[in-house]
Amino acid sequence: MSTYLETTANVYRDAALKPDVGLCCTTTPIWQFPGLKIPKIMQEMNYGCGSTVHFRDLVNEPNILYVGVGGGMEVLQFSYFSRKENGVIGVDIVDEMIQACNANLVLAEQENDWFKKEFVSLRKGSALALPIADESIDVAAQNCLFNIFTKEDLALALKEMYRVLKPHGRLVLSDPVTEQAMPDSLRNDDRLRALCLSGSLSLQEYLKMITDAGFGTVEIRAKRPYRILAPGHYDTEEMIFLESVEVCAIKDPMPADGPCVFTGKTAIYFGSEAYFDDQKGHVLMQNQPLSICDKTAAAIKNLGREDIYITESTFFYDGGGCC
Repeated sequence: MSTYLETTANVYRDAALKPDVGLCCTTTPIWQFPGLKIPKIMQEMNYGCGSTVHFRDLVNEPNILYVGVGGGMEVLQFSYFSRKENGVIGVDIVDEMIQACNANLVLAEQENDWFKKEFVSLRKGSALALPIADESIDVAAQNCLFNIFTKEDLALALKEMYRVLKPHGRLVLSDPVTEQAMPDSLRNDDRLRALCLSGSLSLQEYLKMITDAGFGTVEIRAKRPYRILAPGHYDTEEMIFLESVEVCAIKDPMPADGPCVFTGKTAIYFGSEAYFDDQKGHVLMQNQPLSICDKTAAAIKNLGREDIYITESTFFYDGGGCC
């Protein structure tokens, strides 16, 4: 095991033995569903930077994989939508975290009439070599884990997620990103990397890693402020602004002209005809906004039309798009 992975295991071993409320900070509200009670200790051990639980992904009691179980909060939330034996598989490399998650699920069973501990299967394993069969998972997720990896290990982790997902399965991710150059002194600091601070890529690098793994459709569902690495506090000459993103990567076939990446762009046609048809599967009705992927936005812009307005990226996309 590389030194940064050893440091990461030690950090989260300590966080399993004694909850560390400040280890990660998310501005994403904790999803509260009818009849769901989340034990306080699970909330204290919420070591993520966003949320990976989106109810529109979780229909028909899917087989769910969650990597990096933490205190078990998202494992519990996922099981709300998959109330069957081993409906949710949680994988973690740290024995103490698995034990803590297991104990917290016992509390959750006591506090929730609908929840049975048998809904969740906890397994020891690495994100780089998942103990999961090929094409057996409908929805896979990780929260603030993949940003810890080096680019080489991130490629392996994404490849593993792609392997275990069924065709058209969904990988939901939440990680910090930054548009500024991360100094080597920070990027190579094993502890800062383990704390989800210095391993961040730019959003475009992050998305390219995902599409290079083979995912044909990618959705940016949210982008929020996360942390500041300021001079005097960290070894940097300029302030570095981190944001957290929530992304869904879908195991769709890769289009011949490249992946469909939705960053929240919209097209609005306001010409003299009832509609505009680009003859490529995109029909814009008169003055009706249509969410479009970045690839389609670029193609329409290249037409040079003055009767179609293309918005900038909102970095919020919630379905209903062009592809």
